[in-house]
Amino acid sequence: MSNNADSLVAKRLEGKVALITGGVSGIGKSTAKLFVKHGAKVLIADVQDELGHSLCTELGTPDPISYIHCDVTSETDVENAVDFAVSNYGKLDIIFNNAGVAGEFELRAIATDLENFKKVLDVNVVGGFLGAKHAARVMIPAKKGCILFTCSIASLVCVGIPHAYTASKHAVAGLTKSLSVELGEYGIRVNCISPHAIATPMILKPFGLSDKTKAEEAISTTAVLKGTMLEPEDVAQAALFLASDEAKYLSGVNLPVDGGFSLNNPTWKKGLEELAQC
Repeated sequence: MSNNADSLVAKRLEGKVALITGGVSGIGKSTAKLFVKHGAKVLIADVQDELGHSLCTELGTPDPISYIHCDVTSETDVENAVDFAVSNYGKLDIIFNNAGVAGEFELRAIATDLENFKKVLDVNVVGGFLGAKHAARVMIPAKKGCILFTCSIASLVCVGIPHAYTASKHAVAGLTKSLSVELGEYGIRVNCISPHAIATPMILKPFGLSDKTKAEEAISTTAVLKGTMLEPEDVAQAALFLASDEAKYLSGVNLPVDGGFSLNNPTWKKGLEELAQC
């Protein structure tokens, strides 16, 4: 029944080739699955080789999905991943620069470790830039393409998380804008997605949590939109839309997937409530 239903779904990425960094877990894994479902050929790039090969087996290796080891802070690795996508599938239509790290959970600037700060920026910003750089290298001659980044609500509002992560996501949002202006001349669209917190390993680990349910309960207390929970699949749906022809004139967009969280000012709201009670 489900196979018949899937066959009736319009494949919004039919004939497209996509490269997804950080593609073996969380948002990346959900996006890889959804892209394949919608007809794309997908190359997942990650440093977790065992999980990468396992995902390929799950989704039908070697076609329509394949895996390559890629440390996004290594320009050689990123260049090789882009070249592999082109040699394996003949072109590259979409790159989703999703690989990222949260870093150490230290909120005090004076106690922040410099090497950790640099690592977060290396992965989240430099890694994303390298993906865009080498994707553009093959997209410019084709006069088309889609470059996506995983950003964060930390690029839109201060939420009391480490400075390195916040700085990195502001940089990604800025990079999205500057690249969209440069590459628009070649028909290449550049956008990013800013989700609210999701109970993925990247969130659980810094807090020392192993129970996803407890993490979701904590996240839900901060949510503006009640009665639902943000999942990696929801971000994947946003990526699908931005990568598809339905978003053909969207570029330079930082798309919040946050249930209105970045619009809210709880401090101001609380102050008004206290004033009204005086």
